[in-house]
Amino acid sequence: MPLTELHDPRLWAEKSLAGDALSRAEARAVLDWPDADLLDLVAAAHRVRRAHFGRRVKMNFLVNLQSGLCPEDCSYCSQSKTSKAPIEKYRFLSADEVVDMADRAAAAGAARLCLVASMRGPSERDMAAVDEAVRRVKAKHPGLEVCASMGLLKDGQAERLKGAGVDAYNHNLNTSESHYEKICHTHTYQDRIDTVERAKAAALSPCSGAIFGMGETAEDIIDVAFRLRDTGVDSIPINFLIPVPGTALQGRNDLSPNTCLKILCLVRFLNPAMELRIAGGREMHLRSLQALGLYVANSIFVGDYLTTKGQTAAADREMVRDMGFEIVGDAPAPAPAPVVEFVSRATRQ
Repeated sequence: MPLTELHDPRLWAEKSLAGDALSRAEARAVLDWPDADLLDLVAAAHRVRRAHFGRRVKMNFLVNLQSGLCPEDCSYCSQSKTSKAPIEKYRFLSADEVVDMADRAAAAGAARLCLVASMRGPSERDMAAVDEAVRRVKAKHPGLEVCASMGLLKDGQAERLKGAGVDAYNHNLNTSESHYEKICHTHTYQDRIDTVERAKAAALSPCSGAIFGMGETAEDIIDVAFRLRDTGVDSIPINFLIPVPGTALQGRNDLSPNTCLKILCLVRFLNPAMELRIAGGREMHLRSLQALGLYVANSIFVGDYLTTKGQTAAADREMVRDMGFEIVGDAPAPAPAPVVEFVSRATRQ
């Protein structure tokens, strides 16, 4: 398309590298960028990613500490009180089980262990359990970052997590403030903002992102992208809705791979130095363009998600290396032996 000041990804990259925010008109132009010229947009976002993160990709490993027991009614979540999804339900994992998961994370090449529990917020018993588990993980894997995600925090809880050795706290904004009441009614958008602020005040690295594909408009996407910038978080997980059967959003499939890439580019332009993580739903929505997303994002989850299967850790590592990127903390891998399969008339496809 003809390039103008408003429609020139190269200028958006320059603004981003200078630390300046795009205008809302420019943000809308990113989302409306023609599919035929998508590589120009990705290349511009990659300039920003490369300037801050080089060729590095950070791997993160999810652990579902407590499954299917949440009293909240978030419509996207298979663990909410309204969900009929046939997921496994259990109380808190033991410290031994968490350490075992940390072993798996290290073996998968993850630099960060993400401990997630389905709950409104942690009780005293939950805090004590996490304290013990994290201390044991840190003793065995001192170089492994630990991020906790346990819902809404009360005064003093973020400080206790920090004292136990937790490095970061995740609490996603999920969508725009105006769209939030359409996906959740048991807590407010401000509750989420307050929890992120509590994490920041306790010197926990703030992690907060969003979920796309929940019926939001382009303006909602722009609103939450700017809100994440204004909130000043260190890492931003970008989820694409997994429409789990049994949830209120089951069957929804509003996203194309190209749309997902444009959302990633917008978030990168607005948050040039922040860790941008492609999170849940990448296999479903980015599909064959997953690897292209690494030119924009610098972080992914490796292996499974909380209640749904993900790409195998081996496939994730192969994808990263095939693109010429480097896994944070990983030793160079030897070239795989070539595999040749023969075809016959009976097996030809």
